[in-house]
Amino acid sequence: MSDFQQFNSLNINSLQEPVLQKLCDLLEQKSDKGWRKLAHVIASDSRFKISSQELYQCSLKVMMPDGSPARSLLKLMGERGCTAKDLTDFLQTIGQSEAIQLLKPPGIKVIVEPESMAVLSGQMVKLSCVGSGHPFVNYQWFKGQKGVPLGNSSELVFNPVHGHDAGSYTCRVNNGYSYDFSTWAHLDVVESDLKSHGLPGLPAHKVQICTHPQPQRLMAGEQLVLECAAVGKPLPWYQWYRNGVALKDGTKKQYTVSSISEEHQGLYYCKATNGNESELSREVDVVLGTEKLWTNTAMECTEEELTSLTISEKENEELFAVDKVALLIGNMSYKHHPQLKAPMVDVYELTNLLRQLDFKVVSLLDLTELEMKSAVNEFLLLLDKGVYGLLYYAGHGYENNGNSIMVPIDAPKPYRHSDCLWVQKILKLMQEKETGLNVFLLDMCRKRNQYDHSILIPESLKVTANIVFGYATCQGAEAYEIQHPDLANGIFMKFLKKRLLENKKVTVLLDQVAEDMGKCQLTKGMQALEIRSSLSEKRALTDPIRQTACSPESLARNLQWAKAHELPESMAIEFDCGVKIKLGFAAEFSNVMIIYTRITEKPAGIINCKANITDFPLDLNVDPKETNKGTPEETGSYLVSKELPKCGSYTSYTRLSSLQTMKENLTFTVCLSYMYQGIEEMLDESKKVDVGKPLIAKLDIHSGNRRNLSVQTLHSPCRSPELGLGVAEASHVCSSPLYSQSHFNAYHSNVRTAVNPGTCPAEIYSGYSTVSRRSRYFPEPIITYNVPEETTDDNN
Repeated sequence: MSDFQQFNSLNINSLQEPVLQKLCDLLEQKSDKGWRKLAHVIASDSRFKISSQELYQCSLKVMMPDGSPARSLLKLMGERGCTAKDLTDFLQTIGQSEAIQLLKPPGIKVIVEPESMAVLSGQMVKLSCVGSGHPFVNYQWFKGQKGVPLGNSSELVFNPVHGHDAGSYTCRVNNGYSYDFSTWAHLDVVESDLKSHGLPGLPAHKVQICTHPQPQRLMAGEQLVLECAAVGKPLPWYQWYRNGVALKDGTKKQYTVSSISEEHQGLYYCKATNGNESELSREVDVVLGTEKLWTNTAMECTEEELTSLTISEKENEELFAVDKVALLIGNMSYKHHPQLKAPMVDVYELTNLLRQLDFKVVSLLDLTELEMKSAVNEFLLLLDKGVYGLLYYAGHGYENNGNSIMVPIDAPKPYRHSDCLWVQKILKLMQEKETGLNVFLLDMCRKRNQYDHSILIPESLKVTANIVFGYATCQGAEAYEIQHPDLANGIFMKFLKKRLLENKKVTVLLDQVAEDMGKCQLTKGMQALEIRSSLSEKRALTDPIRQTACSPESLARNLQWAKAHELPESMAIEFDCGVKIKLGFAAEFSNVMIIYTRITEKPAGIINCKANITDFPLDLNVDPKETNKGTPEETGSYLVSKELPKCGSYTSYTRLSSLQTMKENLTFTVCLSYMYQGIEEMLDESKKVDVGKPLIAKLDIHSGNRRNLSVQTLHSPCRSPELGLGVAEASHVCSSPLYSQSHFNAYHSNVRTAVNPGTCPAEIYSGYSTVSRRSRYFPEPIITYNVPEETTDDNN
């Protein structure tokens, strides 16, 4: 029997609910083609025998709140065996052509096919399929021959995608009468350490190589394995080349030679293409070498032999990281000191850059002393032998006797080392982890704290030859930044971000940043990048990650990092009145989250419908006046606003910061206010929501550190007076003829200092206006308090 015949013989009570609802809506409109006319025609047909009393009972349904005379009539007809063909004939008799269109047997076909693609493990991935008649159709996704659990919508979402999700997928679309299958889409998941962690992948038609082949020196007869992996949409394919000639058997991601000989030596590279774009991997040498005879015992050799051995070893040694981990802290909202601004921008931009270099990044804003210590302890848990560790700090700070001190937001006034964190102590703890590289980027002032007379005695450091300190300014000097009414970087980050992705030894990269900063007339003679390093190898932030085996330490490290970056899943909420709301979540930092609410469905009779979220845990100290804004920017979320959905007047945004303070699950109330058309009274409904502990809150760093970060001291002086210098003491800072006192604010040594560029040359800061500048890092002011107001990511 054909689909047409099957549909016509279908009892009308078996029609899909959306079809019946639309049919009833049409029949209950005021016209001469409504349900009463239909009932008159049916009553004259002896097959159904509907009495006048039954028709009267149908008409009484109009008195009920949810009653429908047309629905009652159709139900009676169905109980007496009325088919879709019978109903079509009756509708034809009364001239209800619009309703007849609803009863035409729907043919179905896939109109949007899922697309094959290659993605990085950790990304959010969507496979999409749309059938004709959407959304009144049903979907079921299949992986191979097996149905995908919960794969019953037009989009199959992996958030995040894992290696075991790779495979071939198809989607079946049906409407109860017929069905259609989509074409097969192949999903290739590249297991690379370059993680996207819930962020969208490449734009369509793009391709990017994320795993490059590595140079190899092999003995004759050994196996050669070269690997190249790319992500892209559509799915990329591969072609290997040796000495510029395409290899016939080199059309897969992995190129192998079971037994290498002299003919296989040469320069290899791979081209990945998806039909729209192509990208070449880096070229690598494959050479045959003699067997190495190394010994752990001392041996006699001449100076020339030693030089030859040393150079040969270094030239052939490939440097790599077991993993890469970064902790970024930006302190702005100080309780007892002037508040700062730009650490938010600096931390956000550095986070995005480091992720491009395969770093696992934890980015945090506004931490107390206890929270900073706990965050450092969690950072240490992510470190292990051979791991690259990077610590970036932006905020107030000082340096006494070569010891760098970071100031938390709850530091008293005046503060001393016992109220703060000691960088050299953190370095000592990092060395205990046998890390492969330790990088400290300290974006703070380094002047002496005259109220801290304690003598810090550091423990002896190991001679590891893998330490790099990049200071935003010289010892005894201040760190400056331009004043600007919008979001802006500090001086250090302004130049660092332009170089950070370069494939160079860390110290060489920082040297070039220092040269760039030296050309800035704005801070010339007042701020210069200082580098301290014991790095003996050519280690770079771009070094590849290589893990020979998935060790328990690696698994624990990845789990710990993943915990701090887990967002609540988006959810749909339906209220009794029929209004449906979607809750979505986005991460701006590891301890800052955006919640957006969007009304997705509203019955026709409801007007003035608005949804708000309220009743947050007291730990978060949320100001109700700063919630439920019409745009992300109004919440202070300027950095991720482009990634959030903007759906007109039915969407609102709330920014939650300081998630590290949460002691219990994040709970809140979704409140709905609405009004029915023709009724002036506002009605309210509410639902309680519990989304668990999002992002960094899962680590419970508020509960205290598990490791002692205190420092050993000698001589604790008596209480000192409040910080502050006289005008005369400060005037020498501004003695340069280029900067008058009215354009430049210099502050005490414990702080970062703000600069108004004034006449800064256009070629240096061409993107900035020369008027209405506002400053960023403002601890203790010398002359005036020029403090600006504080400002502070599944989209669909």
